[in-house]
Amino acid sequence: MVDPESSDWVPNPKRVRSGEDLDIVIGFLGFWALVLFVATAFREVTGGPALVPALILLFVVLAIWAMMRLRRSLPPRTTRRIT
Repeated sequence: MVDPESSDWVPNPKRVRSGEDLDIVIGFLGFWALVLFVATAFREVTGGPALVPALILLFVVLAIWAMMRLRRSLPPRTTRRIT
């Protein structure tokens, strides 16, 4: 068994980063979902055409939902990250 405190111990980077990559994508999509929600709400209130931003918002929300389902299906992280 390798001591995790030793300097030559390297975890499997794929296993450590698997959930982190999806977290980054979810955060990115969440930011754009918020921006699109504000833009769609503004267009609805001012009477402008809001169909295109609303459809893009729908696509982004569905992508977030899919990423969150995928994130839940990943195995839990069993190694710690070396900083």
